[in-house]
Amino acid sequence: MKEYMLDLFKQIYGDNMGVRVFFAPGRVNLIGEHTDYNGGHVFPCALTLGTYAAVRRRNDNKIRMYSKNITKGSVIEREYGDFSIINKNNWSNYPYGVVWALAQKGIHIDSGFDVVYYGNIPAGAGLSSSASIEVLTAYMLRNLYGYEMNNVDIALMCQYSENNYNGMNCGIMDQFASAMGKEGHAIFLDTAKLEYKYAPVKLNNKKIVIMNTNKRHNLGTSKYNERRRESEAALKALQTKLPIKSLGDMSGEQFEEYKGLIDNPVQRKRAKHAVYENQRTIKAYNALIKDDIEAFGRLMVQSHESLRDDYEVSCRELDIMVSEGLKHKGVYGIRMTGGGFGGCAVSIIDSDRADEVVLLVGSEYEKAVGYKADFYTVLPGGGPSEL
Repeated sequence: MKEYMLDLFKQIYGDNMGVRVFFAPGRVNLIGEHTDYNGGHVFPCALTLGTYAAVRRRNDNKIRMYSKNITKGSVIEREYGDFSIINKNNWSNYPYGVVWALAQKGIHIDSGFDVVYYGNIPAGAGLSSSASIEVLTAYMLRNLYGYEMNNVDIALMCQYSENNYNGMNCGIMDQFASAMGKEGHAIFLDTAKLEYKYAPVKLNNKKIVIMNTNKRHNLGTSKYNERRRESEAALKALQTKLPIKSLGDMSGEQFEEYKGLIDNPVQRKRAKHAVYENQRTIKAYNALIKDDIEAFGRLMVQSHESLRDDYEVSCRELDIMVSEGLKHKGVYGIRMTGGGFGGCAVSIIDSDRADEVVLLVGSEYEKAVGYKADFYTVLPGGGPSEL
């Protein structure tokens, strides 16, 4: 891959003398969806899929960016310090937002750079291609320009960039999983305190299979931000009587006792999901530590049902994928993963049944929706690195 990126850089910019190559992973969230901005726990792992960059410093203030993934793409050139957004949907707003965020934090790079990006994360699949390119950009610039910033701070800065430069009101999970990934492990993260533990993922003749509906989602234009506003409104209603800072502070029993404070029935459903999903995530961590994959799988299914019925971020394609998967022996658990409204489901399947399940689910899915799904067997990967 390093040679591929060096060749790509040479094709675009003419030579590759002094070019360095970096990588940052995407992520899949095993359980704990829409809990990160609600002060709860999440349980993602970084992937071996991700985004690569070949980069070289310049002697002037020009920043030139090129993406191999953009069909008919061209080099996007800006002058450092011009932080205007080209247009709302331009891919370069994600990495350039990191340059902007650095400046907001008082870190000004002293020259421009040329960079080419290539990602093997399917775009719009809910596997955090945006967080991957953000973390990659922050990590490579830290190494290129020598400013001090640890990987947790990189994650926080990238979240700040996506919230404030790109207008996507995401939580911390995606950037944290990319920046702090550890090979062979998932990350049990308390998003309220940024306290985390690594949990070994010992699947013992089982596989993590990601099922891509190929219905692309765009969280910036979906109802993701609306869900966050609804959750915040529910929290405010509960805070009229309870000294809580977030929905993640509540137990299920406490929610049942005080849910009547939330007059709006839709907001009540959103809060119910946030509270119970947080409890499911804690139980799932304990199940994985005890190597109880059956219990973990049951919690995954409950998570999907809550995301479908209470948080209403699933869609017909994801529901078909989950229901078809659950028909088959050897499937321990399956649920939508990511922000929703399209993208992927994540499943745990017996290794000796996985190929057959993929074939059968893929066939039924195509019959139902009219186009094919894609399937990937993945392993928990490490964090960002220089190749």
